[in-house]
Amino acid sequence: MNLTKLAWRNLWRRKRRTLITALSIAFGVMLAVTATGIGDYSYSNMIDSSAHMGYGHITVAQQGYLQNPALDNKLRSADSVRKQVLGLPEVISGYERIFGQAMFASANKTVGGAFIGINPSQENSKHNVLIRSIVEGALFDNPHSGQVVVGRKLATQLKLKIGNKLVYTTTDRHGEIVSEIARVGAIFETGVKEVDGSLVLLPIDSIRKTLNYQPNEASVVAVVIADQRQAQKVQEKIKQRIDTADREVLTWQETQPDIAGFVALDRSSNYITQFLVGLLIAAGILNTLLMSVLERTREFGIMMAIGLTPRSLFKLVVIESLWMAILGLALGVLITAPWFYYLFHVGIDFSNTIGDDYSAGGVLIDPIMKIRLYRESAIGILLGVFGLSLISGIYPAWRAGRIPPVESLKVM
Repeated sequence: MNLTKLAWRNLWRRKRRTLITALSIAFGVMLAVTATGIGDYSYSNMIDSSAHMGYGHITVAQQGYLQNPALDNKLRSADSVRKQVLGLPEVISGYERIFGQAMFASANKTVGGAFIGINPSQENSKHNVLIRSIVEGALFDNPHSGQVVVGRKLATQLKLKIGNKLVYTTTDRHGEIVSEIARVGAIFETGVKEVDGSLVLLPIDSIRKTLNYQPNEASVVAVVIADQRQAQKVQEKIKQRIDTADREVLTWQETQPDIAGFVALDRSSNYITQFLVGLLIAAGILNTLLMSVLERTREFGIMMAIGLTPRSLFKLVVIESLWMAILGLALGVLITAPWFYYLFHVGIDFSNTIGDDYSAGGVLIDPIMKIRLYRESAIGILLGVFGLSLISGIYPAWRAGRIPPVESLKVM
């Protein structure tokens, strides 16, 4: 008889045991998919939020800018760099931005903070968390505008409302102290206290004039790509496309090392959790197959006595373990699919439990727990289940084939 068919029939000789083991595999698959999916979603969401708040997934800057992000360390021909970068198919958008420190004053108070000079014709709410978080007013409509966008907490500290004057003081490219007056055109609220209490968006051409920058100069070109996992690949392509003699091309791991370290540490702990779940799955399969082998010792002896080789018995038990894995995966899909669908489209809202500060390390996080599963993650779970099933079946299979037929027939 075909070993594959025989192995399938053998599994159902103890239906309850087989179903219990298959269900344990299925729940293990659900746990693995849930843990991995939450990780894939939260890591990508955190990285994207960090990128959209400033430097992008990839940053093109003047050489040494990361070590010395001063206003005199500016990127020349930023507009040309942006146009070259936008020619890559992986790139969604590129933004010229100017970053700096300033003192912000109203008639009531003075507060230190930071500013980002942006071009409203280039920016959009999808790739700029600050614009997407505007709760009052509207973004200035041209880069020469005399309006600014301030964070909610900063506006509260300075007692600012829409239309009020704001004075910002900084140093220009030559180190001279310069000041400008603007009006509040909009107020944003991200939920990150550090951002809402210190950050101001300025029109890029207005701040260029204040800093004595040329029209084509900026601090960086922030590049946003479709998939943050491709950052290093796109980095190499950008290096080949632009002149890097006095420029550097940095990935988000280099510009946001704190986020990169947090993601790496959390992912490692996730792997450990999944490994422990895998051990439980392997123990269940091992127990089922080993009990099955011990119960069929006499049967195996008869099979070898009539000509079945130890190697064939070994294959039989291994095939049983693979059938068990397939059955467990099938049940796992049935159990996991509705749960995955709900988390993917709806999610679980934790905003009531984490308060008003939706941040981790100064980066905005989504208070709604959702799920996504990358292809490599799904393949990893699939291969992991099959690999553990195969490994778990090796010892019972080896034991089944090593008992001499004569000794096996003595077992009653």
